Amino acid sequence: MRLLNYIVGGQHRAGAKTEAGIVDLTAALRGNPVEVVDILQRGSHALEDAQECVASARSFVDPTSVHVLAPILRPGKFLGVGGNFMSHIDEVRHLGFKTPEHPIWFNKQVTCVNGPFDPIYAPRDSNQLDYEGELGIVIGKRCRRVSVSDALEMVAGYVVCNDVSIRDWQLRAPTATIGKSFDTHGPFGPHLVTPDEIADPGALRIRTWVNGELRQDGSTSEMIFSCAALISDLSQRCTLEIGDVLSVGSPAGVGGLRNPPAYLRAGDVVRVEIDRIGAIENIVCEEPS
Repeated sequence: MRLLNYIVGGQHRAGAKTEAGIVDLTAALRGNPVEVVDILQRGSHALEDAQECVASARSFVDPTSVHVLAPILRPGKFLGVGGNFMSHIDEVRHLGFKTPEHPIWFNKQVTCVNGPFDPIYAPRDSNQLDYEGELGIVIGKRCRRVSVSDALEMVAGYVVCNDVSIRDWQLRAPTATIGKSFDTHGPFGPHLVTPDEIADPGALRIRTWVNGELRQDGSTSEMIFSCAALISDLSQRCTLEIGDVLSVGSPAGVGGLRNPPAYLRAGDVVRVEIDRIGAIENIVCEEPS
């Protein structure tokens, strides 16, 4: 399934995207869930009910009539991983970076969450606005100290992320948190694609375009730490909860490492696409006063 949050007629709804249109799960499911996370929190039986609703649907919402939101509106955790793609490590070796021995986690404040097609703000604080096309994992089961072999069973689904970064603010502190957390700098979606549609999250092509120019073209096969290894590693340190979002790293080609650097400016359009999941696209605009 492809689960999504959307607004239509001023109302928040949870739905499932199909080739025929959107199935309104808020109307179809018991309890009238208004967000995707409401369905996830009800467990596997709710997902099975959602699948039955999709299979038997006879009426659909026109996708062009809705405003699509992030599939998880306010995750409890929104974490990223630095230096997890070999091609990205290769492009920064001249700066002294080495292949990490352990995952390098950083926090994105959840207030940065943004819709998959909503504007990204170019802040007044910096001119080093950059993109990072990434695969995102959404946790579907509360878990602690999960083994690598069991880790993918904790996944509710996968999303397309843009780990938007302000490079000078990112480098001000080892945690990188502030430079990763400006408002609107966490767009993801467009849907939460359940694992039954993704045979292998370690074999997905990731591409990023800026104004139609291909900037990143990589694959999750480049990941130093697999999705399962990342989930297991993080769960050794803290409890993972339903709706937590993990963005697993970016391939080579970010703007700040081009020669000369090619940072984003107002008017630029950034598109990130991942095979079998979909694409998000955001225009950059000046931060409103």
